[in-house]
Amino acid sequence: MKLQGSYVALITPFNEDGSVNFKKLEEIIEFQIKGGTDGIVVLGTTGESSTMSHEEDEDVVRCALSAIGGRCALIAGSGSNSTETAIMKSVAYDKLGVDGLLLITPYYNKANQTGMVRHFTAVADKVNADIIVYNVPGRTGCALSVKSVEELAKHPRIIGIKEASGDMSYLMNIAHLASDDFSIVSGNDDITLPIMAAGGTGVISVLANICPSVTYKMTHAFIDGDIATARKLQIEYLELIHALFMEVNPIPVKEAMNLMGMNVGPLRLPLCEMESAHREQLKNVLKKYQLI
Repeated sequence: MKLQGSYVALITPFNEDGSVNFKKLEEIIEFQIKGGTDGIVVLGTTGESSTMSHEEDEDVVRCALSAIGGRCALIAGSGSNSTETAIMKSVAYDKLGVDGLLLITPYYNKANQTGMVRHFTAVADKVNADIIVYNVPGRTGCALSVKSVEELAKHPRIIGIKEASGDMSYLMNIAHLASDDFSIVSGNDDITLPIMAAGGTGVISVLANICPSVTYKMTHAFIDGDIATARKLQIEYLELIHALFMEVNPIPVKEAMNLMGMNVGPLRLPLCEMESAHREQLKNVLKKYQLI
């Protein structure tokens, strides 16, 4: 899999009773493909996978594969703080036919670096699908060291890292790993351009849920050497990006989609609707960008 351009960290739409809305999932995938999205990432942080059952996860993967129909890549989040669970989920999604797997660092346990390398390696040894490791210490309470990333990059199945620490110094220290065999993609919409300038190849984006064509244009402008256009779009959409993170993701982006008439439903507890003041702020920003 060529990990390049705009990949959407897709929300999971729910019905009012809390069940997965598979019809809506098909609709928003079609919206993404029409917007030029290079790949769909399901069951990540934005997809609320932490509140979903294994059965629901597999049904989402099946639905996404059917809806995509080979028109773009599908990456499924299969990470866990239990290595055995991560292997089980990864093998299952691999058999279903996903293009890639997104594996988060083993949260809560806070393994040492040797343990984390063994964790990812154990999963990679069991699957044929490509693996992207996901470094987001603000969520997990643990981070991959530069040395660990260097070690994991040697594995033939591990093709990249979703870097979401927000630490540009850390990014620069792993930038030498960027190659045809190992990609670095942004996990933070607000610094996609700086990460690409350091050798990154794209973004796994929350913004793309509501602006897929913008995210596509920005990343591909950079890839095509049109730095001025990429820079213009990154700066132009910064206020909207910040608005999508005024509360913990995916609360604002789901609220935005509902305000835009996409009817993606509620969140699952412990996540809930935005505070009223934040909702008004978000509404005003969406109006400014002519999205509502």
